[in-house]
Amino acid sequence: MNELNITPLLDLVFVLLVIFIITTPQLVNNLEINLPSGKKPPADHKPKPPSRIDVNSAGQISLDDEVVTLPQLKDKLAALQAANSDFGVVVKGADDVDYQVMVNVMDTLRQLDITKMGLATE
Repeated sequence: MNELNITPLLDLVFVLLVIFIITTPQLVNNLEINLPSGKKPPADHKPKPPSRIDVNSAGQISLDDEVVTLPQLKDKLAALQAANSDFGVVVKGADDVDYQVMVNVMDTLRQLDITKMGLATE
């Protein structure tokens, strides 16, 4: 045989090509994360605890232990956000709450552009 057999070489090239095709999308990360700065806050700065939104199993919404409707919630959150630029919210829903009520609450937060939001779990 005078010719070089390149079949194993082509197999190796195709395997490497498949590996690169599979791993390349994992290298691209579009997730934006706001990391803490590492600097200590000023001594006179005491952060205010985040407001708490509770949704019980009946679908009642309460903001800091005060029962409100969804439009009232939106108005009160807008006022709190205007008073404090570093405004945060923690949302806690009951185990058997209607999912649509939680979606409405989180949609209200999105409409007000409240980005510091956490979900409370047990």
